[in-house]
Amino acid sequence: MTANIATMAYIAAIILFIMSLGGLSNPETSRRGNLFGIVGMTIAVLATVFGPRITAAGIPWIVGSLAVGGSIGLYAARKVQMTQMPELVAIMHSLVGLAACLVGYASYVDTSTTFPTEAEKLIHEIEIYLGVLIGAITFSGSVIAFGKLSARISGKPMLLPARHWLNLAGLLGVIWFGVAFLQAPSIDAGMLPLAVMTAIALLFGIHMVMAIGGADMPVVVSMLNSYSGWAAAATGFMLSNDLLIVTGALVGSSGAILSYIMCRAMNRNFLSVIAGGFGTGEGAAPAAAGSQPAGEVTPISATDTAELLREAKGVIIVPGYGMAVAQAQHTVFEITKLLREKGVNVRFGIHPVAGRMPGHMNVLLAEAKVPYDIVFEMDELNDDFPTTDVSMVIGANDIVNPAAEDDPTSPIAGMPVLQVWKAKTSIVMKRSMASGYAGVDNPLFYKENNRMLFGDAKKMLDEVLVALKA
Repeated sequence: MTANIATMAYIAAIILFIMSLGGLSNPETSRRGNLFGIVGMTIAVLATVFGPRITAAGIPWIVGSLAVGGSIGLYAARKVQMTQMPELVAIMHSLVGLAACLVGYASYVDTSTTFPTEAEKLIHEIEIYLGVLIGAITFSGSVIAFGKLSARISGKPMLLPARHWLNLAGLLGVIWFGVAFLQAPSIDAGMLPLAVMTAIALLFGIHMVMAIGGADMPVVVSMLNSYSGWAAAATGFMLSNDLLIVTGALVGSSGAILSYIMCRAMNRNFLSVIAGGFGTGEGAAPAAAGSQPAGEVTPISATDTAELLREAKGVIIVPGYGMAVAQAQHTVFEITKLLREKGVNVRFGIHPVAGRMPGHMNVLLAEAKVPYDIVFEMDELNDDFPTTDVSMVIGANDIVNPAAEDDPTSPIAGMPVLQVWKAKTSIVMKRSMASGYAGVDNPLFYKENNRMLFGDAKKMLDEVLVALKA
């Protein structure tokens, strides 16, 4: 394949990647967006493998690597449960960061590349240094995010004393060793400052994500997505590969925009998330009795829940992480289908940070074949709760907490929430009275028009479905 054909293939791949991002912005076009991305990546890989920069001797190694990596990816795609998608995404981000680090070290020790001027050599070394820096932060931060999302590490933020000074010291160290790296007279002399900087970057990535609370993890996932994009772009600069540069920039910028959108949805700014978020591990115990909201909870049975749904004219369902854990989305679809056949107007309200990653609930509902046209964002539905007969919350907590609007002292004060309590009757499905991922009590449970349906979401919804059919 000639250089011109490879370039044309890269341009086609870039166009397809842009179309893919455009398609993924809407649930109805997301399948087509995925298809564009798959085709674009296939073209990009083939153009690279059979391009002018790859010799015949190297093709078997590349094909073997593709076979191994592709097999692992195929196995993961088939075996990983939908509830495990957030941690899968996090660990995939870590691999991008690790690749950037390895490419950086390989580019630095590669003596086959010559530079006509010292300026070009300096630029190349800056690219290597920044690429390894971003890659190391992405790698270690994503590994910690994987641990938090998979509950291997507590969701509670680890806030070290003088943590901001530690971060500043790390930054100064990175700059100091960066100067030493660029002034190194030989590759051997430059390896030490590069290795020390890598260690600092790895520690910074660990410290940064450990300080972020569990309630901010959806923002962390999108943030690491952005970092992985910039790591890929840095790899592209090191390899002089235009496709990697553009693709990395697309991923990096879209991830940054998504992080901003999610921060707005939580009424938090990006710097406050990085500085240390709020949140405890999932299922945290409620606060002390004296600080709990006044009132008593009113339990409800699955049969009575079915009766309320059957008599309702309008129902809004708000899914949360509890639905994902119970794998209840298919039963939810069956209930929705049955109610719609009876003439009930059923809609879904999705909070931007519901679940453990951006779009988590949308993915689950799409998997269960819930029609796209009845799935709405929070802003599209909030004004409709006062005219809704039943609002049903399935395993969500913080995103339906009225304390965000009513209690200025609450850690989530100001966070936009779905106003489910304004419906004629609200039903909250939970296993227990434990607080949500942010560790904040929810006054919704004690409201007069609220009912608590305790138990595993899948089991209770199956009972509701049976009662509805009866």
